[in-house]
Amino acid sequence: METKTSSNIRVDVRGEICPYPMMIAEATMKRTKGNEMIEVLTDHAPALSTIPTQARKLGFAYKIEPSGSAEWRILLWREPKSS
Repeated sequence: METKTSSNIRVDVRGEICPYPMMIAEATMKRTKGNEMIEVLTDHAPALSTIPTQARKLGFAYKIEPSGSAEWRILLWREPKSS
């Protein structure tokens, strides 16, 4: 489920297993504009490697934070373009 606030998008993929967390996060990254921050909530440990890998390919930086017992929050933001 995806919800949006002013410049943040929350994607809750808890309960989903591969490949869906990465596919949903990827689709969200492709739709973002400007400096929107994406927050992905997951309880599927393999997403901690698949989402960051795809994020790098799409020019996003990331940060992974534990958010509970066997749950994580992955923050994604677009890397500034270098000149």
